[in-house]
Amino acid sequence: MLISSEESQLVFLDVQDAHLAGVSHAMALVARAQLLARVAGVLRVPLSCTEQHPQVLGHMPQDLQTLCPKPLTKMVFSACEEGLIEILRPPVKNAPVQGNARSLPKHLQKKEVPAPEKNQIVLLGLEAHVSVLQTALDLLDDEFDVCVVVDATRSKRQSDQDAALDRLASAGAELVTTEMVVYEWLRSAEHERFEEIERWLKALNLP
Repeated sequence: MLISSEESQLVFLDVQDAHLAGVSHAMALVARAQLLARVAGVLRVPLSCTEQHPQVLGHMPQDLQTLCPKPLTKMVFSACEEGLIEILRPPVKNAPVQGNARSLPKHLQKKEVPAPEKNQIVLLGLEAHVSVLQTALDLLDDEFDVCVVVDATRSKRQSDQDAALDRLASAGAELVTTEMVVYEWLRSAEHERFEEIERWLKALNLP
């Protein structure tokens, strides 16, 4: 499965000060998240963010706050139990019609119009073995295709991180990297934003 910019959504889970303080390569994680948010913005890929108990764990770094919409605040580790599903798959809306609905024939009355489905979820964040794992498993159960960005997903302990990624892969999640996501979104060097986005990638200069 290739990741499509037209069919995917980007989700940041709990990239917050207290979590970042305890993980390795935290600044590299933030830089990759920032890049993906910028690319998502120009390619019109929807972005959703969560914050776990921000009164205790703090907020996202300022660089991410400027790129992210208002985050979903949560206490439960799986964001799906706090409303993420409804954000990713909005409820059916009624199509507007002209005239008095009661006077119209039944076939002209308001009809339910489902929102366009974007079932590929590109997921990253902290910590891999808690919020990322539980949210990803719930998304898979809800029949989303889940791609976990491994170079922007961390746990404080490497053993927790490794176990989480192994479990996610076994459950059906795709394990991807930042560059995989970007180049699959672009799909071609002929894309009108290719040169601009490639410059952003090269400017990262991360190991």
